[in-house]
Amino acid sequence: MADLRVNVAGVEFKNPVIPASGAFGYGREYEAFYPLSKLGGLSIKGTTLEPRQGNPGPRVAETPSGMLNSVGLQNGGLEKFLSYELPNLVTKDTRIIANIAGATIEDCAELAGRLNGTAVDMIELNISCPNVKHGGAAFGTSCESASAITAAVRKASDKPLMVKLSPNVTSIADIAKAVEAEGADAVSLINTLLGMRIDIKTGRPILKNNVGGLSGPAVFPVAVRMVWQVANAVKIPVMGMGGISTWEDAVEMMMAGASAIQIGAALFSNPYAPVEIIDGLNKYCDDNNIKCISDIVGTVKPW
Repeated sequence: MADLRVNVAGVEFKNPVIPASGAFGYGREYEAFYPLSKLGGLSIKGTTLEPRQGNPGPRVAETPSGMLNSVGLQNGGLEKFLSYELPNLVTKDTRIIANIAGATIEDCAELAGRLNGTAVDMIELNISCPNVKHGGAAFGTSCESASAITAAVRKASDKPLMVKLSPNVTSIADIAKAVEAEGADAVSLINTLLGMRIDIKTGRPILKNNVGGLSGPAVFPVAVRMVWQVANAVKIPVMGMGGISTWEDAVEMMMAGASAIQIGAALFSNPYAPVEIIDGLNKYCDDNNIKCISDIVGTVKPW
């Protein structure tokens, strides 16, 4: 058996496979299939200061090789997470990544500050959220706003800080370098690509929000490219995601430079995807005489 342990920003995960925020909730439903202790960790449902109902439906649509969603960060708020979800998660023998989101820098900084001293292992800052104080543009679409929110959250918390990057930008490597400069300990990417579907019978968008985030196998090549670009631009670890469905995808993403990977849309068609990927990584390492899975990180050989 290979050593599947990986280290991301000082946090050791027993294996590199982590369900992504928004796709796995808090893991309660998936325990009907396997113990959460099998996972390297899990990134919790995006959490805001106050409870959110999310966007009106329809808010999920199928696409060729993927799905669109505009769920809108539906969650029970920070207090419910701290009082109800976290006490359950700490009993599961897996790493806990607290994904946080807010409409203002101040919201995100307060969230991070209140997670200090809790049992979460890492904060994942979602900078794809609209900045309501500056016309609704996402924090992660400019180096200036990405830097500002990262600096504020870094100041508010001592927890390892991972910033989740938006792919809806001109140069994701520049955004990664900007957050690294302001104290990010790691970056995760990619968040969803902006997409749209139209019902040709009604002439209306299928999603009530008109547009939504595209995920699933269709985005995988884009994600691999962006992970490779970012891994070659920064010195901090990269956590890769975007369309990973199989262990082969996971190996490819790690070769591109990801120290660990997250699984999202694949869970909706195959709830066993994370454990199948873990088993596949084990066999791949054994078959290729690889002692430590981390040895494959960044080993792609560009022409």
